[in-house]
Amino acid sequence: MKVRYYTSVTQVEQLSPEEKEKLKRVEERFRFRANSYYLGLINWSDPDDPIRKIIIPEEDELEEWGSLDASSERSYTVAKGLQHKYPDTALFLVNDVCGGFCRFCFRKRLFINVGAEVIRDITPQLDYIRSHKEITNVLLTGGDPLLLSTEKLEKIIGSLREIDHVHIIRIGSKIPAFNPYRIIDDPELLRMIRKYSTKEKKIYVMTQFNHSKELTEEAIEAVNLLKDAGAVLCNQTPLLRGINDSPETLGELLDRLSFVGVTPYYVFQNRPVSGNRKFAVPIEKGYEIFTKAISNLSGVAKRVRYVMSHRTGKIEIAALTKNFIVFKYHRAHDEENRRKVMVYRRNPNALWFDDYTELIEECTV
Repeated sequence: MKVRYYTSVTQVEQLSPEEKEKLKRVEERFRFRANSYYLGLINWSDPDDPIRKIIIPEEDELEEWGSLDASSERSYTVAKGLQHKYPDTALFLVNDVCGGFCRFCFRKRLFINVGAEVIRDITPQLDYIRSHKEITNVLLTGGDPLLLSTEKLEKIIGSLREIDHVHIIRIGSKIPAFNPYRIIDDPELLRMIRKYSTKEKKIYVMTQFNHSKELTEEAIEAVNLLKDAGAVLCNQTPLLRGINDSPETLGELLDRLSFVGVTPYYVFQNRPVSGNRKFAVPIEKGYEIFTKAISNLSGVAKRVRYVMSHRTGKIEIAALTKNFIVFKYHRAHDEENRRKVMVYRRNPNALWFDDYTELIEECTV
């Protein structure tokens, strides 16, 4: 199927002239990109349609809040386009375009400053990975790696497969949701995955389905083609106000993912990124939504964790009592934080870890 891409709200026929005019200011600050397949999932008669909220700009994005690098990715950049935050994992920015621009994207700085963090010559990154034998996982992300041609993507993956100590290659992609025909209509992509996802060294595709409406017949077909080619699939999504912030909606998403063989991996606390305030759910409310959502799911579906990608590491929201909230480091950059558990006095207005100020107790377990 031929999928058409759009780079301006003026190209979206379903928006009125008045809406297009109002959204010009938003588009000037945060770029717009969508495609005909994904726009076709929207119920345009419903102003609260979750797909619409994911992809169509709103004036609320102009509210001043947060920063463009809320997780301080710059501080872990070891070469242009390469981050090394955790000993065993390198994050490789291979593209600065996506199948669509999610309005809540935490890396929208890439689309504002095109080319600033993504480089076409990957030699320095490969040299760094080759010289750091502790790196067993490489995450290809961006932007979306599956927006690269299969030929370009294979050059990157083939080069990584020549490095003996790289066992897992991850592809972070929303393409199965944004445009599953990229997968369905490209047998060469599936051949490439079949070649490099071996018995002992797998390719993981880290999908981003944010709402069950994205799990269409076409998306499920794409998921199964990737699985049949030997990829392992896991899903991660932020918790998003107005999109998936009810136990029923989130639970249905996690359940359906498990039914089609995509492991629910992370539910993220929405990062304090510029333009994202409208999507933020308070942490304690988010934890209640999350725990209710997984309470009646199978053990397969409830392997998911509720975490924050903080500048210091991935912090799991682990428990909530009448007066306290419990955090623990799921992953940490600094050795001293690994295995650390922290108990803070509750703050119902907190949107990020830094909003907690009253530390009651901490220990390393």
